[in-house]
Parts: sequence; C-alpha cells; structure tokens
Amino acid sequence: MKKSVLTRYRVMAYVTGVLLVLLTLGVIAKYLLKIDGADGFTSVVGIAHGWLYVIYLVVAFDLGSKAKWPVRKQLWVLLAGTVPTAAFFVERNVTRELEAKVGEGETAVAKA
Repeated sequence: MKKSVLTRYRVMAYVTGVLLVLLTLGVIAKYLLKIDGADGFTSVVGIAHGWLYVIYLVVAFDLGSKAKWPVRKQLWVLLAGTVPTAAFFVERNVTRELEAKVGEGETAVAKA
C-alpha cells in the first residue's frame, strides 16, 4: 500500500470531521439557541459536508480495500464521517495501524 493512499484518507477524514463539527454547532445555534442567520450557515456547511462525505467514502473504501480490512472494520471507518468527532479518533487509530505496517514492510525490504 502506498503512503499517498493514507494521506488522501487523512485529509478527507479531517475535512469531513471539521465540517461535521461545524454543522453540529450550526444546528445547535439554529434550534437550541435560536440564533438568526444560522439557517444559511447550516445550509452551506450541510451541503459541503454531504458532497465531501461522498469523496470521503470513496477514499476510505480505497484505503480499506488496499489495506485488506474485513468488512466490519471497513464499515466502521466509512460511518466515522457521520458521527461528530468520530472521524478524528478513527483516523488516528487507522494512521497508527497502517504506518506501523508500512514501517514493517520497509524494514523487511531493507533486510532482504
């Protein structure tokens, strides 16, 4: 697996996570705090998150297929973009795991 696949995933996980947190704050402002003008903010951020989440799904699926993850893990990573802040935690765990595997692969190649 190439490191560029992991980098693409990391970027999209952060973008999706930030937009989802902003969307959550916008919904709180709109419905709980009754702040005027929150309608436009939640609309724009919601649309952006929706489109970028689709790209996140493609990138995460590509990473999972190249990493040969089981379906259950793949689904967990795909759904992380729908739970506020989950994308950050899942991205960190995935990065640690895959960087360790990439490091092991490089060590094995260097020894050969």
